[in-house]
Amino acid sequence: SYTCVGYPFLMRLLGRASRGTDSESDPQDWPQVDLVVTLRNEAGQVRDLIRNLLEIDYPAGRLRLLLISDASEDGTDAIVGRYEGPGLTLIRVPHRSGKTAAESWATPLKRGSVVVYADASSRVAPRSVKALVRALLRPGVGCASGVDRIVRADAGSGPGEDAYVSREMSLRESESRFRGLTGASGCLYAVRSELSSLPVEPWADRDFAMVLDAAQRGYKAVSVQEATCYLPPVRSLPTEYRRKVRTMVGGMHTLWSRRQVLNPVRYGAFAWMLLSHKVCRWALPWGALFAGGAMLALSFTQPVAGVFVAAGAVLVALAAVGWSKAEEDGVPKVFSVPAYVLAGNMAAAHAFVRAVRGQKDALWEPTRREVVKAGSQ
Repeated sequence: SYTCVGYPFLMRLLGRASRGTDSESDPQDWPQVDLVVTLRNEAGQVRDLIRNLLEIDYPAGRLRLLLISDASEDGTDAIVGRYEGPGLTLIRVPHRSGKTAAESWATPLKRGSVVVYADASSRVAPRSVKALVRALLRPGVGCASGVDRIVRADAGSGPGEDAYVSREMSLRESESRFRGLTGASGCLYAVRSELSSLPVEPWADRDFAMVLDAAQRGYKAVSVQEATCYLPPVRSLPTEYRRKVRTMVGGMHTLWSRRQVLNPVRYGAFAWMLLSHKVCRWALPWGALFAGGAMLALSFTQPVAGVFVAAGAVLVALAAVGWSKAEEDGVPKVFSVPAYVLAGNMAAAHAFVRAVRGQKDALWEPTRREVVKAGSQ
């Protein structure tokens, strides 16, 4: 289909034809950076997170860590408090408000010209912040996104998510070379301070909203291959399903609230890219249902259609087996990949129904992942 094959293929061609020659030299004077991480009951891994952040390679005194606790109840605040000092500040939100709303509590304390957002479950490679800052120093760049890398503890864990993330990162790289990203990585991205200070609705995905807000102000978002954040795979497919529903609902509402960016007269190729990457992907399950129903009707008279129906039934069966074994280690890719793909499409359909009904998810429960070390593979 166009969404899965046509658009990625076109972007690969356009990306190759649009390779730039942007300078990557270090600035004489590195700008002040605020790095923001939101926490919600992260006592089990917050020490490791802080150690990782303190190992970031950036000039002394130029990087300040702002750790926001979204009314954590498990001792997270006490642990972070032991590390407080000139370079690390704890901001406690008294009442649980959700990730995006909690991030807004850092706005009055920001001093840097660049704001980096990171996720509590990811680990940042030491040189990533410098790479993001270099990208933002290019004229016309308003948002710089890191690259997600799945770190697997064993060869059999999480191949469905691994395959999806690898494909998504490749597509984003092509988009970046052409006209800019249609979405940043929520695990690691940086924006100019004037964009970071713009109001973002509590139910919105800030990383997506920042890309759209940047486009409205004449900036583009780019993918920075040297800025890496490492993630372990999600061990629970039902948990991943719920996360996808929540983020897609937020993404749909975020795009609708900024729907003027879909105007091709004003935003040109970027509007087409948004329609192809986001809207068409969200609509994919409905198109698949329609195509499946049409093939089923044709199968009574056309043997070729029956072959497609049988192939679809096999894929659904493989996905069902993969879902049933999602909590186990070493699930073969023949089961785990179809299960992950099916879960993603079901989540898109579920999210669309919720978005049409006007349901919005401001609150969040972080996706629990195993602790990983930056750079471990």
